Amino acid sequence: MAKNLAQKLIESHLYSGSLEPGSPIELKIDQTLAQDATGTMVMLEFESLGLPRVKTELSAQYVDHNLLQTDFKNADDHLFLRSACRKFGVWYSRPGNGVSHPVHMSCFGIPGKTLLGSDSHTCAAGSMGMLAIGAGGLQVALAMAGTPFALTMPKVMGVKLEGELPPWVSAKDIILEMLRRYTVKGGVNKVIEYYGPGLDKLTAMDRHVIANMGQELGATASVFPADHAVKAFLQQQQRADDFVELKADEGATYDEHDEIDLSKLEPLIACPSSPDKVVTVREVAGQPIYQSYIGSSANPGLRDFVIPARMVAGRQVDDAVSFDINPTSRQLLEEISRSGDLGRLLEAGARLHQTGCNGCIGMGQAPASGRISLRTVPRNFPGRSGTREDQVYLCSPETATISALRGEITDPRDMDMEYPDFTEPEELPDMRPLLLAPQEIPTEVELVKGPNIEPLPDFEGLPQTLTGPILLKTGDNVSTDEILPAGSDILPLRSNIPEISRYAFCRLDEQFYDRAMKLNGDCFVVGGENYGQGSSREHAAIAPRYLGVRCVIAKSMARIHRRNLINFGILPLLFDSAGDYDQLQQDAELELDNPVGQLEPGKPVQLKIVSTGKTLSLRHDLSPAEIKTLHHGGLINETRSEHPDIET
Repeated sequence: MAKNLAQKLIESHLYSGSLEPGSPIELKIDQTLAQDATGTMVMLEFESLGLPRVKTELSAQYVDHNLLQTDFKNADDHLFLRSACRKFGVWYSRPGNGVSHPVHMSCFGIPGKTLLGSDSHTCAAGSMGMLAIGAGGLQVALAMAGTPFALTMPKVMGVKLEGELPPWVSAKDIILEMLRRYTVKGGVNKVIEYYGPGLDKLTAMDRHVIANMGQELGATASVFPADHAVKAFLQQQQRADDFVELKADEGATYDEHDEIDLSKLEPLIACPSSPDKVVTVREVAGQPIYQSYIGSSANPGLRDFVIPARMVAGRQVDDAVSFDINPTSRQLLEEISRSGDLGRLLEAGARLHQTGCNGCIGMGQAPASGRISLRTVPRNFPGRSGTREDQVYLCSPETATISALRGEITDPRDMDMEYPDFTEPEELPDMRPLLLAPQEIPTEVELVKGPNIEPLPDFEGLPQTLTGPILLKTGDNVSTDEILPAGSDILPLRSNIPEISRYAFCRLDEQFYDRAMKLNGDCFVVGGENYGQGSSREHAAIAPRYLGVRCVIAKSMARIHRRNLINFGILPLLFDSAGDYDQLQQDAELELDNPVGQLEPGKPVQLKIVSTGKTLSLRHDLSPAEIKTLHHGGLINETRSEHPDIET
């Protein structure tokens, strides 16, 4: 039977289960990726397993998020990560090497391999024919230990690309078109596979832009064939021997299907404050801007910097605009320096920032209050930029650049020049010598733990009867940035759960922490649709659990956050009907009798509303394995129980 590429990738790594959508499966993981905002927890979790060395083909740890060294915290944690990599056999990318996703693609991406990462944008590697999935840190630590990765078999959505992009329209506009059609929850429990003649003129890094922001659709993964474009990319990175041609079988079918005629696309932009609030640039043109920002994992390619450089050559950006340039790797920075394109940007008035994620994760570069910031980043959730009342728009490098020149949102087709000519270099310097390789012969290494690193708290299992108030009720599409924000004040506390918990839900309710500490007991959180979208950060589950949240009830949940809740013993339940959401009000007292015992496949869970005496029938979508994890009170407790020889 003919199979699509996603099915072939999954089948070749299937440890258990079948290709039937909705069925539980387990996958063998070849590679893992961690970045420093999540990696310290991954390394602490791996340490607790008591294994001397990782069991994957390759594991890599990048330092790209927490680069600001305003005190000792980030610097100490960089030393800890370096020591953990040396101890456990992990590649280490030091500060300044670049953003994890494009660097991993350049150094280690191999068509046909599986990649599991503790960053939600790990899916970017699907651009080169990998099955790349974001997950919580604990699952990544277990994959490093050789444990298969469990998930639900997704549907495969085929998207056929026809035609060729017109001038001034680029890859960012393709993924924005997908978000305009399907919204931030349209890809949930799906792998999106792109194919068709429209791929012919899209480079591997163009595809990276699309695959990266597949996470903004809620997709499990995005997949592209490994073809001439991937071969050219690997040759450019001096890794031609790693190329393997991969594509769907002739006659392959898809669970869902769509087509995009690239020739009919026009410049698009996502308005504040969601990646799916997409309109044409023409619809919002003329609004004055404060900032125009180029870079991030969503637009990390060489062309994403060279095209803007050639657009501004001999010109000056508007004097009211901060034109921020964020190189995504040392390799890229060196290349635009050699080519003269960096000079063109600087001469036009650009501000050059260090190589890394920076403002994308709220680590500096926060915009002025109430002023518009155009960014080529993947997300514009409320306050993510570091400014509480921000106005962040997502757009292509072309739109960001002409808008910086004009001082207002401008369609790049209004640029008074021909579209700049750019051809990818045939060869770039190999980046791998910039990374610290694992020691072939392991030696005794002591982990370097600064004073900000605290052990993970012990969490007990669910009680026989769970009672408590609804401490918070939220609306739809609440992101992990709102559950546990990032930013320069908060991310440095990622290794200290008691301290970082002070910021839980602070974007939604500044008094949440105080109310939770005053309660000092169990409580519930109620959410709307797509609860927990966005980042994979497991702190958005650990911090609420530390503060007593034992159950989250929502209309629907994002894949990674739902699994993180389970990993740390928080029960995820779903409303059976939309009207039931209205019956639960903040501060209402709830009672859940025998919470784990009620978790039978296909059967409802009965919840008592103590204040009204009513009983609400809820549902769950937990697999037997997930129920087992909740029975133990979380994945760490389960590991302790089943492997008592491991020192946790």
